Amino acid sequence: MILKYDKPEKTRIDSYLSEVLEDMSRSHIQKKIREGAITVFGKPVKSGFLLSQGDEIALPEEEEPEPMEAEPEDIPLDIVYEDQDVIVINKPKGMVVHPAAGHATGTLVNALLYHCGSSLSGINGILRPGIVHRIDKDTTGLLMVCKNDAAHTALSEQLAVHSITRRYLALVRGNIRQEEGTVDLPIARSDKDRKKMAVASPGKGRRAVTHFRVLEHFRDAALLECRLETGRTHQIRVHMAHIGHPLFGDPVYGIKKDPYIGEGQFLHAAVLGFRHPSTGEYMEFTAPLPEYFSRMLEKLRNN
Repeated sequence: MILKYDKPEKTRIDSYLSEVLEDMSRSHIQKKIREGAITVFGKPVKSGFLLSQGDEIALPEEEEPEPMEAEPEDIPLDIVYEDQDVIVINKPKGMVVHPAAGHATGTLVNALLYHCGSSLSGINGILRPGIVHRIDKDTTGLLMVCKNDAAHTALSEQLAVHSITRRYLALVRGNIRQEEGTVDLPIARSDKDRKKMAVASPGKGRRAVTHFRVLEHFRDAALLECRLETGRTHQIRVHMAHIGHPLFGDPVYGIKKDPYIGEGQFLHAAVLGFRHPSTGEYMEFTAPLPEYFSRMLEKLRNN
C-alpha cells in the first residue's frame, strides 16, 4: 500500500501513520519501521523521520498470517451481508469483538471462526482474524469483516483515507443548544486511569474528529447522529462526555449512579458504507436500533 503525505507541515512518520492507520498501534508501526518494512521512496527510515509534502510511504501489503488459536464457537450471528470477500455483521450488546484478557470465549471472532472456517484474513493475527475495525462490547450495530488478505488491505486503505461511512446513533444527556457541530480534539490514554481514554492536551494523543447533528430533542436529553471522520478507541463516548453530554448508560464516561447502567450503552452503529474491495462498487448498509434503545426513546417521548 502506498500513502502520499500531502500536508504542508513536517510530521514524524510514526505519528502520521498512527493517525491514519486506525487499526494499527503506534508500537506496531515502530516495530515495522525498525524491520525496514515501511519505506519512504523505497528507502528505510527511522521512527523519527520527518515527512515532507509529497513523500510517498510504502507499507507492507500483508503480514504473514499466524496460526489460528481462537476456538470456533457455534454462536448465532446477525448477518446483514456476505460474499466471498466481506461479511457485515449487526453486533449485539454485550459481545466483545475479539478475544482478550478476560474474554477468551464468546466473542465475535469465535463466532466468525465457526461460521467462516479458515476463510478469514490473517493480517491482524491469531486473535483478530478478519477484523478491520472494532466497536465496543456494549455498542451495538454494524461491523465489517474481511475473508481474505486482499479485501483486508483494500478496506484498510479506505479507513486510512477516511472514506468509510460510519454513522452512529447516540443518546446523550443535557440540552444541546447547537443543532450540529464538530468535535476535533485529540484522544490518548488517560494519565489518571490507564483503562480509560481522554481528550489529550495540545500536541499529544491522536487526532480524533466527530461530527454530530441533533435528530431529536427530549427533556434534558437528545438523540444524535454522530459521523466518524476518525475511529479512535471510545471516540464518541469521550468526545460527548468532554463537551458535557455523556451517553446514557455509559459506565465509564457517563454520570455517576446512572440508573441505566446495565441496560445497555446507548450507542448504535447504524450506517456503514464502503467501496467493495473487488468490484469498487459503493455499498451502504443500515441496522435498526436494538429493542432496549427503541424502548428508551419511547419513554423519553412520553415524558
